[in-house]
Amino acid sequence: MKVVQTNEAPQAIGPYSQGIIVNNMFYSSGQIPLRPDGTLVEGDIREQTHQVFSNLKAVLKEAGASLDTVVKTTCFIKNMDDFAAMNEVYGEYFSEHKPARSCVEVARLPKDVLIEIEVIALVKN
Repeated sequence: MKVVQTNEAPQAIGPYSQGIIVNNMFYSSGQIPLRPDGTLVEGDIREQTHQVFSNLKAVLKEAGASLDTVVKTTCFIKNMDDFAAMNEVYGEYFSEHKPARSCVEVARLPKDVLIEIEVIALVKN
């Protein structure tokens, strides 16, 4: 088991890691729209989703993976009314490669953000 950590994504704000590699599979912690310096992106669902993907790309790169090797995503959104806008941004990052996905509405997310996404990906090396 290998812990993944990069300064290109926000640091864990609790007793967990940004991700773990086990048997060539990368499991990310949920990424919320924090910049790498820990400041919050307070925009709409589109802006927050773009930041989440920026964070995911950084931890995937550190793990030796990429969006192209993601096999499963789980999206947590605060309001299902934001699904169409979130899905539009999501489609910019997963256009040809379409991993399995779950999306659920939740009552509340850390720091009262609008979205959190976690991924499972195959490690290339």
